[in-house]
Amino acid sequence: MSLANEVLSRWAPIMRDVALETGTKGTFDVSLDGELIFSKSKAGRHAHAGEIAGLLEKKLGPALHWREKPT
Repeated sequence: MSLANEVLSRWAPIMRDVALETGTKGTFDVSLDGELIFSKSKAGRHAHAGEIAGLLEKKLGPALHWREKPT
């Protein structure tokens, strides 16, 4: 699953604007409301699977279950 799909599948209903921008020389930064959440260059590595979602969850709260059908 791509990072975009992972994030959108969890928090799409509360997101107003999402932008994915490519950088140069392998830049990979994730920001939320202007706050840097993860930086590949600062960490010295790429994010581990699920790491970005975990960091966003600390800011946005638990994943929403908006795609589930009511029982």
